[in-house]
Amino acid sequence: MSQALLAGLARTTRPHSAVRRFLALDAAVTGANGIAYAVAPEPLGEFLGIDAGLLLALGILLTVYAAGVAWLASRPQPPASAVKLVVDINALWAVLSVVALVAWLEPTTAGLVWTPVQAATVGGFAVLQWAALRAVPASR
Repeated sequence: MSQALLAGLARTTRPHSAVRRFLALDAAVTGANGIAYAVAPEPLGEFLGIDAGLLLALGILLTVYAAGVAWLASRPQPPASAVKLVVDINALWAVLSVVALVAWLEPTTAGLVWTPVQAATVGGFAVLQWAALRAVPASR
């Protein structure tokens, strides 16, 4: 990803700011998703065709994860190792979402659309965070 495109997406030319902004966006979207799953697992489960118990567990997990990512985004210079962990977790989530869809979920049409869309979104966060992290000077 080019520096100009990355700077435009992050609306900054400072690499640490780009990392922090992409982490913050990830935290906001993941947190909203997690809260929705945790607060309304029954209706969302019925709508998506996914077990409500699974959605509740995922909701709690995602909410806690989002809080950790938000904390990381609040650091003036997030540690590269922690950002790499977030990138790895996001990539793993994206892959496992598709695997679950193919291997064992039996979603409704809405769930069949939602699962790859959220996987692509999370995968997109991983790409943006990785690109922003690579733009940070090696001395930090």
